[in-house]
Amino acid sequence: MHRSAPRLTRILACAAVPVMLVVAGCSSDSDSKGSGSDGGSSSSSEASSPGGEQSPAAVEPAKYAKLPQPCKALTSKTVEELVPKVKNKSGTAGTSNDTAARGSCSWNGLEDKGVKGSNYRWLDVSFQRFESESGVGSGEDRAKDAYEKEVAAVRATEKAKSVNTSPASGVGEEATAISYGLTKSGEDFKYATIVARTGNVVVTLGYNGTGFAGAKNPDPSQLMKEAVTAAKEATASVAKAN
Repeated sequence: MHRSAPRLTRILACAAVPVMLVVAGCSSDSDSKGSGSDGGSSSSSEASSPGGEQSPAAVEPAKYAKLPQPCKALTSKTVEELVPKVKNKSGTAGTSNDTAARGSCSWNGLEDKGVKGSNYRWLDVSFQRFESESGVGSGEDRAKDAYEKEVAAVRATEKAKSVNTSPASGVGEEATAISYGLTKSGEDFKYATIVARTGNVVVTLGYNGTGFAGAKNPDPSQLMKEAVTAAKEATASVAKAN
């Protein structure tokens, strides 16, 4: 009886304290060791994941870090072939507050054939580059999304007639050709637009024209053929710039 007195005293003392303290300080030696081990594991887990939040998954780095100069994305030869009597061979650059992410350039010209009328042509090219961002997505995935939206936007051009869409083979990693007609200022314009994606960059090339004063309108199939050729050159300029 005398040998069990200390043990009985300990049990009564533990019964008098709150439950949480009993678990922490009144268990057997083996329980205390187990608790210490569990406590260490819990602390380590909390330290590696503060607040229980998981760290964002890493995303693949963007393939291209910069864009080509838009007005140099097409050679002078290409511009002169597509835009006879071009006003400015160097092109007119579009405004951009972030040239590393977007840029554009355009050319236009009017070929006067006298009594046979005049041929007007307009050519433009634009670039959009997307960075990889944690929590948002890779540059390539973001470019794919932008590519699909751009195709849809061109197809939905207001008052466009006879819209036709088809794949544009050999242009970037994926490309779509969209042709349509549009009446402006009483004249019937023919349009050929190529929307392409290469890596994390979306390239849009537009080519259109009309005939004035009796000149024939451009043949839609020929207009598209020339637009595809120019789009291949513009898309290839992205890789060259990097």
